[in-house]
Amino acid sequence: MASSVWKGHLTFGLVSFPIRLFSAARSETISFNLLHKSDHSRIKQTIYCQAEDKPIPRSELVKGYEYEKDHYVEIDDEDIRKVAPKTAKVMEILEFVSAEQVDPIYLESSYYVAPDEGGEKPYALLFQALRESKYYALAKVAMHNREHIIVLRPGAKGILSHTMYYQDEIRQVEEFRTDTSLVKEKELAMAKMLISSLEADFEPQKYHDQYRDNLQKMIETKIEGKKVVEAPAEHIAPVIDIMEALKRSLAEKRKPAQAATAVASGDQEEAPLEMEESPKKRVRKSKVG
Repeated sequence: MASSVWKGHLTFGLVSFPIRLFSAARSETISFNLLHKSDHSRIKQTIYCQAEDKPIPRSELVKGYEYEKDHYVEIDDEDIRKVAPKTAKVMEILEFVSAEQVDPIYLESSYYVAPDEGGEKPYALLFQALRESKYYALAKVAMHNREHIIVLRPGAKGILSHTMYYQDEIRQVEEFRTDTSLVKEKELAMAKMLISSLEADFEPQKYHDQYRDNLQKMIETKIEGKKVVEAPAEHIAPVIDIMEALKRSLAEKRKPAQAATAVASGDQEEAPLEMEESPKKRVRKSKVG
């Protein structure tokens, strides 16, 4: 396993046991360097002073906070050091909350929580208690020069944790309102049928970043000196009638099943009629409400 990003003791009540945190996920991307077009030499970014109209060395840089337009107060590293929280060795559970009350929008970075030597039994006890109670734990810890609230939740095989965004970090966008009175019962029933037709188990391994794959293939093509061919653009037809769009979507989902039925019966023309009595077929033939 990778090196831990934090180690210390997790406490709740009078129970305390050693744990380690390991990064559970990270974004993957392809990075590029800036080059001089004529000779492919790497470009060095220059720090430039607008007032003196000249480049300056990094040694002359200081941090500043703009408290009014074009007015700054200078802040040095020692000032920040004095107020920054020291990385703590204790993660304290403050409370337990119902899992269904935790909006995923608050979850930030993800970590695996693993017991350190001697902490296996209390770790297993907390994991099982969280899993059976359907509760999450909210804990407080200082690490990486910042104070964090941590959400601890049971995963498939152990405890997972997430740093939590604070309330003032969540953007409150009032225009995101939904007028459900616009929805008609027939449209809702059809939408539920489409959802049912697309139902599947959650298997994240099925998905991958197609753009990153295409980017990597393009780079390999360029290295080999071949011509890059542009992928065809997808055409999305505008939705004019919701019911008609839902009906067509359901019809498209039924085509493979109908074809399989036709092959099995040996009569492709009669296959669609065999589904005449199905609930989906009856809805598909209904008039637009």
